[in-house]
Amino acid sequence: MANTKSAKKATRQMVRRTDVNKNRRSAVKTQVRKVEEAIASGDKAAAAQALKSAEPSLVRTAQKGVMHRKTAARKVSRLAHRIKAMA
Repeated sequence: MANTKSAKKATRQMVRRTDVNKNRRSAVKTQVRKVEEAIASGDKAAAAQALKSAEPSLVRTAQKGVMHRKTAARKVSRLAHRIKAMA
């Protein structure tokens, strides 16, 4: 249990940050899933549009420290490669 005033405040901040980060992570997963579903359906235009909306949120999530920047870059790169490979 936190003993000092600053430790108690840090605990409160940690709880708030955790909630915000969970929401960010969940939103990114949803957007990535939408891209993957568009790829699976075979609609290249829809997949490209979904990636166009997912990429900024991936980058923003990495900038906020929720995920590593190279993880975000890797996800964007792999999705873009899959879209480009579509017939």
